[in-house]
Amino acid sequence: MNRRILNFKSSGKILLLLLIASLNFSCSQSNQSSLREPLTKVQTLAGTGEIRFGEVFGVAINSEGAIFISDGANGKIWRVEKSGKTSLVTDKLDTPSALVIDKDDSLVVADSGSHTIKRINPTNGEISVLAGIENRSGFTDGAANQALFNAPIGVAIAENKIYVADTYNDRIRVIENGTVKTLAGGENGFADGFAAKFDTPCGVAVLPDNSILVADTGNRRIRKIEPDGSVSTFAGTGEAGSNNGFSDEASFVEPTGILFDQTGAIYVADAGANSIRVFNRRLMPFWETAAGNGHGTADDVLENAKFNRPTNLAIDNGGNLFVADSANKLIRIVQPENSNLGGQISAETGKSLFLSPAQMRERGEARWTYNPPERPRDVAGTFGELRGAIRKPGDSAWFHNGLDIAGALGETAVFIRDEKVLRPIAVEDFDKKNNRERLRMPTIGYIHIRLGRDASNKPFGDGRFLFQTENGKLTRLRVPRGAKFKAGEALGTLNPFNHVHLIAGETGAEMNALDALVLPGARDTIAPKIEKITLFSENWNEIKANEPLRGRIRIAARGFDQMDGGSSRRKLGIYRLGYQVLKADNSPISDKLETISFERLPDSEAVNLVYAVGSQSGYTPETVFNYIVSNRIKDSAAVEDFFDTTKLPNGDYKIRVFAADFFGNEALQELNLKIQN
Repeated sequence: MNRRILNFKSSGKILLLLLIASLNFSCSQSNQSSLREPLTKVQTLAGTGEIRFGEVFGVAINSEGAIFISDGANGKIWRVEKSGKTSLVTDKLDTPSALVIDKDDSLVVADSGSHTIKRINPTNGEISVLAGIENRSGFTDGAANQALFNAPIGVAIAENKIYVADTYNDRIRVIENGTVKTLAGGENGFADGFAAKFDTPCGVAVLPDNSILVADTGNRRIRKIEPDGSVSTFAGTGEAGSNNGFSDEASFVEPTGILFDQTGAIYVADAGANSIRVFNRRLMPFWETAAGNGHGTADDVLENAKFNRPTNLAIDNGGNLFVADSANKLIRIVQPENSNLGGQISAETGKSLFLSPAQMRERGEARWTYNPPERPRDVAGTFGELRGAIRKPGDSAWFHNGLDIAGALGETAVFIRDEKVLRPIAVEDFDKKNNRERLRMPTIGYIHIRLGRDASNKPFGDGRFLFQTENGKLTRLRVPRGAKFKAGEALGTLNPFNHVHLIAGETGAEMNALDALVLPGARDTIAPKIEKITLFSENWNEIKANEPLRGRIRIAARGFDQMDGGSSRRKLGIYRLGYQVLKADNSPISDKLETISFERLPDSEAVNLVYAVGSQSGYTPETVFNYIVSNRIKDSAAVEDFFDTTKLPNGDYKIRVFAADFFGNEALQELNLKIQN
C-alpha cells in the first residue's frame, strides 16, 4: 500500500479540520504555499569525508546559516558549513542529544549522559551548566543549580524560556530566570488533561501561541501542551505504523524529533520508521511522509531515499530540511528542486560508514557472554539460519540475525564489551511471553534475557536499569540514553530459551558474529553435511532422477553444520555454499561458483531466495535447511539466478555442490545429470 494515498472519510471532517488548523496556526495556508517550494530529493551534506561522526543526534542552524550537530557517541559538538566543511566545537560533553540556538547564537544542549542542560559558546567551546547537577540523576524542581533531571533528550527555546523533554522522568520542564519547574507529566503512561502522562518524550517544539508540541516517543503520538498546562493528543493512534492522513488517522513508530517552522508546517523525525513526516504543508491539514522509504542509506528522490534512525531536524530560510540521520552518522538534506546542497552518497561510501568485522574485533576483548569469560560455550544457532517454516513458495519466514550462545536457565549473562546506550528506547519486549526481551547497544544486541534481574525476576538494584511496578509486578524497564556499561558487568539472567542471542554490528550493518567477535577456544573441526541435492524447473517442478534437463534449472541443497562440543542432534546453518558444473569425466566446465555467503544478511524479504520449500527451523520439531544454491546471496544482496542448460551442448554432466563452515571445513556432493535441450 502506498503510504501517501490518503483516506478522506467525509467532507464534514475535512471542513472541521480545516477550521481547527486555521485556529491553531498563525500563518495562512496561502502564505505557506508561497513560502515553501515542494521538497523533491534527499542528499548528504557531511559525515562521509575525512571527518566521520560516531552518531548524529541533534541538529540546529544559527543566524549565519551554519549547522551544528551533536555526536552522542563521542561527546562532541560539530559545526558544519553548507559547503560540508566541518570543525569541532567541543569534545567535553558526555552524551549530547538535542540542541538549539539561543538568540545570542550560543548553543543550548541536553547532555543526556550527565543529566544536565548546558550552554556552549560556539566560538571557543566554553561550556556552562544551565540546569541540573553534573552526573546526578533524579527529579527536583526549583533553583536551576539544584534541579535534577533524568537523561533529558529534547530542548526548545522561546523568548527567555528553555523547554526540556526530561525523558526518563516523563515530564516536560521549563527553565526560566534560574528556576526549573514542571509544565506537564510526571508518571509514565498515557493520559491527556491536567494529569497528563507521557512515555519517554524525546522532542519538544514551541508554537506561536506558546503551546508546546511533544514527540511522545514511547506512546507513538504527538502531544500538545496548552499554556495553562492541559495536554491533548495532537496526532497519532498509538499503534505502531506509518499511516498518513488526518491527525486521528496518522500513526508513528518512534517519533523522536519535532520541528515547527515559520510557515506553520510541523515535521517529525520518526526514528523507528526511518522516515520524515510532515503536517500542514499543503492545503489540507493532514500528515504525509515527506521522505524515507525503508531502512538504509540512499540519496534519491523522496520516495526512494532511505534513512537509518533519523532523530532530529532543522530548517533554513531556503526550505532545506536538515536531518540528523543518527545510525547512518550523517547529516542529510531533504531539499527543494532549486537547491543543490551536498551530494549523493555512493553504495561503497555508505558501507564504509560502519564498522568492519576487523574493526569490531579490535573494539572488543576476547570473551564469551558469561563468566569466566575464557570458558568456551556451545553455539546453538548461527547467522543466516531460517526461522519459521516455508511449506509453499512465498511463505513468511525470517533470518536468524545473530549467534546463539547456550547457557543454563537463570545463569547470569554479562556484557561482552564496554558500551553506552544511545537509543532513547533501547529495551524492547520487556517481560513478554515471547521471551524476546532485548537490549540494543550501539554495536551489540542482547536477546532472550531477563534484563537487570536475577533468576527469580528480582531486580539487581542497578540504578541504570529503570524499572516500573504496578501492584507489586514489574511492568516496564528502560535503560536511559547515556547509560554506560563495562565488559563483564551483569546484564541479566537467561530466560527459558537458555541462551544469549548476540547481534553483532551497528544498526543496519549487522554481521556474522563469528567473524566480528573473538570467542576464546571456539573450535569447529566438523565439516558440514550435504544431505540431498534436488533440481527444479524454473516453475518449481521437481526434476526426477535421470530426467533430462532443459532450460533454466534451480539447484537446491539440503544440509547443515555442527561445531565441536555441540549436541549431535543440533543442526546449525551453513556459512557458504555454491556449485560447479563438470563433464561426466570430472573435468570442470566452469569455475567453482560461490553463490551463498552469510557475512551479512539481505533484507528479510529475501528469505525465499535463500531457502526452498521444506525448510523449517526454530519453532518446529525438525530442523531443515534447504538452500537454493543457484541463487546469489552475498554482501547484503540477494538475486534470483539459475543453472542455464541452454549454454551447454546436450550430453552427460555432473553438478558438484559444496558447503563450507566459517572455520574452513568443506563438504562436497555430486549429482549426475543429462542435458537435452
